[in-house]
Amino acid sequence: MYLVTLSGNATIITIIHVDRTLHTPMYRFLAVLSLSETCYTLVTIPNMLAHLLMESQAVSIAGCRAQMFFFLGLGCSHCFLLTLMGYDRYVAICHPLRYSVIMRPTVCLCLGALVFCLGFSVALIETSMIFSSPFCNSDRVEHFFCDIAPVLKLSCAQSTGKALGIFFLSVLVVLFSFLLILLSYAFIVAAIVRIPAAAGRRKAFSTCAAHLTVVIVHFGCASIIYLRPESAGNPAQDRLVAVFYTDLARGAGKPQIVAAQSPRATGASGNQGRLRLALPAVAAAEV
Repeated sequence: MYLVTLSGNATIITIIHVDRTLHTPMYRFLAVLSLSETCYTLVTIPNMLAHLLMESQAVSIAGCRAQMFFFLGLGCSHCFLLTLMGYDRYVAICHPLRYSVIMRPTVCLCLGALVFCLGFSVALIETSMIFSSPFCNSDRVEHFFCDIAPVLKLSCAQSTGKALGIFFLSVLVVLFSFLLILLSYAFIVAAIVRIPAAAGRRKAFSTCAAHLTVVIVHFGCASIIYLRPESAGNPAQDRLVAVFYTDLARGAGKPQIVAAQSPRATGASGNQGRLRLALPAVAAAEV
């Protein structure tokens, strides 16, 4: 499955790069999504597969910190990138005559850079909060990678304040992005219903269906994992959702879903500096 993820995303990126007719904002954003999804899976899946094959499941504190930073950075960036893709669809459908002016290459480049700057800024804040205290409660991370809740439970200091801060920051990122997407689609639906021809309405809806599917999968899984009280967490359930979220949904599903709907594209010291990861049984199927 992991090889399918890599090959699928590589195919999408290659097709969009080679075919000059696909050098439009929508397909460029799709290529960026595919590339970022590939990087996202590279942060977690190879490390998980290596630990499944090795006797040791230890990971250094520095390695755990780096993994969390890139995982959160790419995750937050995807929220903002999906918002940007929603805005692109809004401009294309609601302002078609001004689309090439509004979404000109320099604007798209600046918006894309802003997406990743915001995403990794949020990741830097959350990672700094989590690793500002040493770990001493245990050396076992109840997850197959260094995610927020499992690592935060190992902190020597009282983590309630940190947990609340990180929770509200996560809510802000997820809900803000999701509400902006809903706003874009409110305008899109209002514009589509005014199209007199049925064929035109179907074509407009088809260009949005794939993006909406990806939005539902991404924000649905993110809400299950991050937007809930810590007391409601279930480590086994979290690992199961995370396997689907990090590999099946994110890597092998999301960019391909969008491409399938695009005919042109289908052409610390307390633990001696190391932690141990808990690998889920379901992950064995990924080898």
